[in-house]
Amino acid sequence: MCELYVKADPILYESRARSLRIRGVVTTLRLENQFWDILREIAEVDGMTTNQLITKLYDEVMDYRGEVVNFASFLRVSCTRFLSQRPSNVRELLPRAQHVP
Repeated sequence: MCELYVKADPILYESRARSLRIRGVVTTLRLENQFWDILREIAEVDGMTTNQLITKLYDEVMDYRGEVVNFASFLRVSCTRFLSQRPSNVRELLPRAQHVP
């Protein structure tokens, strides 16, 4: 099973910085390429750009929580929550005996 993780393309876990404007302030976010790809997918599902999605997430978490200690970590968790909500093909990757009913 570890091969699934070990054989990942190194480009996926390289980090990349992007600058965007949130609430009138230019900020830079550094995330691994895999997370940028997932954010792009979420944005496409919601009919917006990645920057629009990030701005919307920031606005909503600020309205709900009042602060965000680590916004990049918040985005990573948002990505994993998105992935956990959609149908998964993980069962297909596991040997037959490991399938959970």
